[in-house]
Order: sequence, then C-alpha cells, then structure tokens
Amino acid sequence: MTQDIEIPKISQKHLLGIKYLSIDDINKILELAIFFKIKNKEKNKNYPILTGRTIINLFFEPSTRTLISFEIAAKRLGADVINMNIEGSSLRKGETLSDTAHTIGAMSPDLIVIRHSEDNSAEEISKLLECPVINAGEGINEHPTQALLDAFTILDHKKTLKDLIVSICGDLEHSRVARSNYYLLTKMGSKVRFVYPKYFEPKDLQKYKVETFNNLIEGIMGSDIVMMLRIQNERIMDTELPSANDYFLEYGLTAEKLENAKSNALVMHPGPINRDVEIESSLADDVNKSVINEQVENGVAVRMACLAILMK
Repeated sequence: MTQDIEIPKISQKHLLGIKYLSIDDINKILELAIFFKIKNKEKNKNYPILTGRTIINLFFEPSTRTLISFEIAAKRLGADVINMNIEGSSLRKGETLSDTAHTIGAMSPDLIVIRHSEDNSAEEISKLLECPVINAGEGINEHPTQALLDAFTILDHKKTLKDLIVSICGDLEHSRVARSNYYLLTKMGSKVRFVYPKYFEPKDLQKYKVETFNNLIEGIMGSDIVMMLRIQNERIMDTELPSANDYFLEYGLTAEKLENAKSNALVMHPGPINRDVEIESSLADDVNKSVINEQVENGVAVRMACLAILMK
C-alpha cells in the first residue's frame, strides 16, 4: 500500500494555462502525479482527501477522455462530482457565461473544471468565482492538463525533458494542445518543432520560438518525440482541405516515415485518433512505439494531482 504524502502548494490559485506556471509548479504537479499513478494500480484506488468537497465539470464542448478522466480523478479523491449538462442548461436559452458563473457560485462549489470553445473563457469565469478553476481546454488557447500528462508520459520513458527534440505535427493552427505543450516543453528545456501543411500554419506563429517545417519527414528527422494532432474539422472555416487519403499520404505518420526519427522515438497523440488520416492505425496500436494509451492512463493521475493541489 502507498503511504500518505504531503500535498504541495503551487504559486497559482487556478490552473488556467501552462504559461502561468513556474518550473517549480510543474515539477510539483508531476511529482505528486507519480504518487497517484502508483495508487491507481492498487486494488483500492481511492485516496479520499477531498471527502465532502464538490467539483463541477462545466463542459460547453463535447468530450470523452477529458471529462471521464476528471470525473474518475475527483471520485478517487473522494469528492462529489456534478457533470453539468450544457445541452439542457439555461445557456441554451440565452444565459451568458457570467450569469451561469454567478448561479454556480451561489451553490458554493469547491472547484470548477471548464471546457469551452472560446479563448480566455476559463480566466473570465475564474474572476467571477471564489473557488479554483481548471481550464480543461478552451478555444485554440490552452489545454494545460493535457500538456502536463504528455510531459509525465515522456518523463516515464526518457527521464528528462531537457534537450529532447519534440516534433508536434499536423493541425497546428487550431490546436490548444500544441500551444500548451510548447509552453511546458520549452520551459523544461526541450527543443520544439512545429510541423504542418501551409494551410494549417498558426496565425500567431510569431509568438513561438520554434523550428518550423512543411514536410513531415524533414520535421521528424532525428526527433525523440513525434506528437501527432487531429484535424479539428469543427474549428476549420473557409479552408479547403485535401481528401483524407491525400492528407494521409503527405502528413500521416506511418512506421516507414517514423524511421526518420530516432530509433527509440515515442509516438504520441492527444486523441481522439483519426486512424489512417493523421496516423497509421497499426502504428497507433504498436506498444513498442506508441504511448497513446499510456497518455490516457496518466491523465487520471495528473488530474488527481491538480485537483489535490488546488483544493488543498
């Protein structure tokens, strides 16, 4: 059985983005996540330090992995969890986000997890509530817990993030995952590359100090980590895309193309996967190369760490 552990403090009340976290904050979260990953392998996975506390998952966008991961994390810590059904909420009747925040705040929650299509929505709602707020993905801005679980997964295999070459490939323009990973990995000393077709060039590219490539093979040459991104069709406006097959031929990762990366390179993907579009199906399932399922597993431990720290 695992022994009790002291829950550390970080510099932030909320988890709104990786750009607000210090290196020390990141290390504290990832170190605590190690404890919870061990705990999650025990028969009794519960560590009820949040008994009597209430967490509301406020998801304005559909989600499977993130929502379930946060719910499992909260319940293993002993918290009461409310998943707010946006489809049936007053927001569908024209209520504003600020009115919703005031309504929820009147119910005295202990923490809010929010996922929203608009940038800065988590920060907006955090200013209206007394309790901590976690950004579970907003617009194209950030998805901090995804970057934390990605870093945790990499560290599990590589033991350090310093000087690793990380190629983030695909729909960079619409990816909040790419942005959060950029902030975290560069803070921790990794060398980040953005690899994308020209029609997915980020409009805010000048903000990022990265090597850029428009050719997948060139972009992953000598990489330690190859992180593939989903084409986010729901966010794409006025851009004519190639067919799925044509995209796969040029920008889909295959075992053959992966040979251009380092021999021990890890393949990652935040999910959901479009098989044989951004990644070859057999490669996604290759446990000798792909750590995609590990990312999902590690997400629970990392989110337990975030909840425990912010609700200490």
